[in-house]
Amino acid sequence: MDAQETPDANPFDVFDREAARLDAHFAGLDGDDWDRPSRCSGWSVRDVLAHLAGEELYNHACLDDDLGGLFARLEKEGVDDLDAFNDWCVRTRRDRPAREVLAEWRGANADTRRRMRERGADAMLPTMSGPYPVGLQTWHYASEYATHADDVAAPVDPAERDARTAWRAEFGRFALGETDTPVQVERVPGGYRVTLDGRSAELPAAEFVEATTGRLPDGHPLDRGLRSALVCLA
Repeated sequence: MDAQETPDANPFDVFDREAARLDAHFAGLDGDDWDRPSRCSGWSVRDVLAHLAGEELYNHACLDDDLGGLFARLEKEGVDDLDAFNDWCVRTRRDRPAREVLAEWRGANADTRRRMRERGADAMLPTMSGPYPVGLQTWHYASEYATHADDVAAPVDPAERDARTAWRAEFGRFALGETDTPVQVERVPGGYRVTLDGRSAELPAAEFVEATTGRLPDGHPLDRGLRSALVCLA
């Protein structure tokens, strides 16, 4: 992704901001706050935190070039695909105090962000999909954190909302290109026009972000085929 395609050319700064947003929100929760449902189907706010903490196992395995070691561990746990991994990360942390899981995630993620920044955007990182640029992987992490911040209703300052929506929309458009999806996306005033097999719709930038992350509400009028084709960052 070229710098001109996003309002903020430094993915490490964006990742830091989204991590700080989640950290500040989680730090302010107490008691029943942790058990409120999130936008992730079947997951509470506590479960989203557990997912983020468990996901650091993968992030560190990439940084350590030890994906084989992680996969061997997961095989022993009976984990054989991404859904099972996500479930395992959440399930194995459900009985632990939320503050303990928060400390786990906070420390592990700080290490991930430091090491990614030290490597630099152009370095290559081992991933499940093969070697991948650190800068682009950082954009993926930042995008996921922004999505989960919205999932748990972490506040967004109105002064940053438009710029945040803009980089998320542009990264969503980039991610669609990575997947070789047949849907066509073009910028139009105020948003994006999406086209697939003769069907077309225009979405405001914020709704385009929700479409790429699979977060459009059930009653949204977007054509079902287009809706499905746009999901690339869920």
